Amino acid sequence: MTDALTPSMMRRALDLARMGVGRTSPNPMVGAVVVKDGQVVGEGCHTWAGVKHAEAIALEVAGVRARGAALYVTLEPCVHQGRTGPCAEAVIAAGIARVVVAAEDPNPRVSGRGLARLREAGIAVERAAEFQAEAEKLNEPFAHFMRRGLPLVTLKAALTLDGKIAAPEDNQGWITSDLARRHVQGVRHAHDAIVTGIGTVLADDPLLTDRTGRERSRPFLRIVMDSQMRTPLHSRLVESAHGDVLVATTSAASAERRQALEAKGIEVIVCDGPGGRVDPGLLVAELGRRRYLSLMVEGGSRLNWAMLESGAADRIFFYYAPKILGGMLSLPVAGGVGRPSRADAIRFRDVTLHPITRNEFAVEAYLEKEDTACSPAS
Repeated sequence: MTDALTPSMMRRALDLARMGVGRTSPNPMVGAVVVKDGQVVGEGCHTWAGVKHAEAIALEVAGVRARGAALYVTLEPCVHQGRTGPCAEAVIAAGIARVVVAAEDPNPRVSGRGLARLREAGIAVERAAEFQAEAEKLNEPFAHFMRRGLPLVTLKAALTLDGKIAAPEDNQGWITSDLARRHVQGVRHAHDAIVTGIGTVLADDPLLTDRTGRERSRPFLRIVMDSQMRTPLHSRLVESAHGDVLVATTSAASAERRQALEAKGIEVIVCDGPGGRVDPGLLVAELGRRRYLSLMVEGGSRLNWAMLESGAADRIFFYYAPKILGGMLSLPVAGGVGRPSRADAIRFRDVTLHPITRNEFAVEAYLEKEDTACSPAS
């Protein structure tokens, strides 16, 4: 701990940063607080629409009171020119005497250089190490994109205690509670895009919208993996499209069907994979090229398996209800051919349990896979 004010001031900065959920992509969420003589004299958070970074906003609010003050910020100030000037230079120009940072910027164009520039200018720089994990978790999709050039892919499912997502006959109603489904909407809002399979579109005719009503930095991209172009022209997805629906298909799909969907304003891309199916990896790579930081998967048993088996998924978020369907015909959360032995099981790490209601919980975990880091998409 750097000083007595650090916990409360950094907590405030993190709360400010969270105001940017869904509002900053493809940038990170950042909160900043300027403190002079023990009093907050300026604070700010970044949003894409607001353009200015959190530090710049906080410094503007503080004005001349920033000189000799301390700046508490959740992420290392940048040193490169983007839509705005370098924040590190703004901090120096404002006369800040001390900067307390929770996390280093994972952007290789910054990554330690911002802190070095501040020290070079004679500013005392300290790390609030006790807040580092929380600050890094807040910008996990951004950090993932900076390391790999790909969006963080989260596989979400609602399932019974025995791992079933659907009954063999009547599937009216919901597996989980209203509260759990509201929680899911919050998770959706934090993502840039969502993907489902054609089976879900045909069976449920979903909208796949962000229903929180909160501000977003970019439209919520809705994607269908549809190898044979069976997406109905009058489905709710197609009818509600406003440049925010994409269909991933194969070169074997009907050209006539493709033209009909495109005439409805649907973007179609080809992602040929093995067995005449859409390759999840190619779809994820394309989203990376478009600088989407996060993708949520909400599909059926077959799509879930394809995402897990291909390694396209990075994380699971499974919502469990206190129910058991049993039987051999109820659909498991992941279908497909499966793995032939226990030794071959897909493994996870960093498992976290999230209580949802008194009788429901969610499991968050990360797929174990080789770290194939690459440069972010340009």
